[in-house]
Amino acid sequence: MSGGPGSASLQLTGFLSQMFPGRDVVVLEQRGGRYSEPRLSCPEIVRGVVDTLTTPGPTSAETAPLARQALACQSRLEAQHVDLRGYQTAEIASDIVDLRAALGYPQWYLFGVSYSTRPMLLAAARDPLGTRGVVLDSLLPAGARWYDESSAALSATMTKLGVAARFDAMMKALNAHPATYETVDPLTRKRLTVHLNGDDVATILGEALHETDVIPIIPALVDGLASGHTELLQPLVDAAGDGLTSHEWGLYYAVQCQDETPYNSFPKARGPRLFTGVVDAAVCDTWDLPAAWAEPDLLTPGASVTTVVSNRVPSEGASAEGATPEGASSDGSAPEGAPSEGATPPVLVLGGQYDPTTPPEAARQAVAAVPGARFAEFAGVGHAVFLSSACGRQTIAAFLDDPAATTRACDPGKAPYPIVRPGGLLLTSSAYRLSRSPIPLAVPAVFLLVSAVQLVAGLVSLLRRRGGGLSALAGLAGVALCALSALSLSAIQDWTTLAIGVPHALAWYGLLALVSTGLSIVEAFRLNAAAARIVPALTGLAFLAWLYGWLLS
Repeated sequence: MSGGPGSASLQLTGFLSQMFPGRDVVVLEQRGGRYSEPRLSCPEIVRGVVDTLTTPGPTSAETAPLARQALACQSRLEAQHVDLRGYQTAEIASDIVDLRAALGYPQWYLFGVSYSTRPMLLAAARDPLGTRGVVLDSLLPAGARWYDESSAALSATMTKLGVAARFDAMMKALNAHPATYETVDPLTRKRLTVHLNGDDVATILGEALHETDVIPIIPALVDGLASGHTELLQPLVDAAGDGLTSHEWGLYYAVQCQDETPYNSFPKARGPRLFTGVVDAAVCDTWDLPAAWAEPDLLTPGASVTTVVSNRVPSEGASAEGATPEGASSDGSAPEGAPSEGATPPVLVLGGQYDPTTPPEAARQAVAAVPGARFAEFAGVGHAVFLSSACGRQTIAAFLDDPAATTRACDPGKAPYPIVRPGGLLLTSSAYRLSRSPIPLAVPAVFLLVSAVQLVAGLVSLLRRRGGGLSALAGLAGVALCALSALSLSAIQDWTTLAIGVPHALAWYGLLALVSTGLSIVEAFRLNAAAARIVPALTGLAFLAWLYGWLLS
């Protein structure tokens, strides 16, 4: 099951099937999700969130319009006879238990990521004899106070990345002078202007740390933002809009308002006052749903596991009328290899080193108190380890093959990408703009073409003893520039790096363009030179203006 709450799971089916060849893979959507009936979408809340970002003031002072939109969504759902109290972790866990019985599996492994680690743990506690083992990726412990701890967790992650002081400086500067960005409205797809203060930017950075290919650029990005290069955030601002349409927000808030917000105090944090906490508190205050009962799960210290027998009517092909599912004994006892009564199924927990949403420290602490549970932290990784770490996937597959094995399938201490430290890039947003509109690439393309023609023509003239040395050298310098630049770019392991900067070497390689252009100018103004000789000179001047006046500026 995917996380969220409210995140769809169906798109993971093929990915998981490749992870576990030869096994049945059952993907479960959360009740109220995208493919559920009813579907608890809430575009009204998305509209309220977007509207708060179009004004420069702090979100905490603009919650009234958001509350109105939340009330509109709640009223619409209730008019459709949706009882929001039925959408909470305990009910989702019951769905998991009922589904195993309905499908006729005597046992299965449970695999949850982020939020869904909670219903998976609860389902395993209710159905231990039907649970062969549990895999928890990016664990959110039941006792965690997510909202109260989120600000400190993000600051701690910035400390791990070595930019805590620059992060604080960035927030202070942007809270005093919010930055303005042009992006796309996630609902209408029209152009939209948003104003982001330091707390907003901190929230966006926290969400960006979920992505393993974005993590390496965060130190250089934070340093650049603290120095006033606010344009560098544009790629993350554009990506944030899609995040607002990635969940079914009616389901998200039904769960959060019953299972999470009642157990948080929402203090004014010394660090960033994250946008998510302010918005969620406002929505949950408006919805006023009752707090859910905190039921012990598989990782609750001292909690006993109990067998829950489903009262759901079995589907066709499942165990019914005395029939026995494959692997179960005829007398109804647990299948061979199942945990004994009261025993805890084996548990594997994975955490990402730089995950600020479900910090690995909290997961490690939760696992340490439970016999039979083990934890693995993966270097250089953020949220949802299995999606971005090949070692994480190998570790999970090895656990399913033998939950008792202690031999590591790979080295979790090897990071996928090196961290880009402040000063490690020539900061510029030009490469990102090229990815949005490649038209400016015509300038270096023409320069390369003209340089190649120059080189060939110059060499032919030299072979015929008609001069051409200057032309050949100019063409060689231009071709060498393009070749060295391509070589420098090909050495980049994480292409996301180009979203905020380019290698410093490109500025030095640009000197070859200066040499090429100078030689071309000399060749063009020699006595009796053909008029066409001016073309390489003009092309070189245009390329120099493009390189130093646009790309590297």
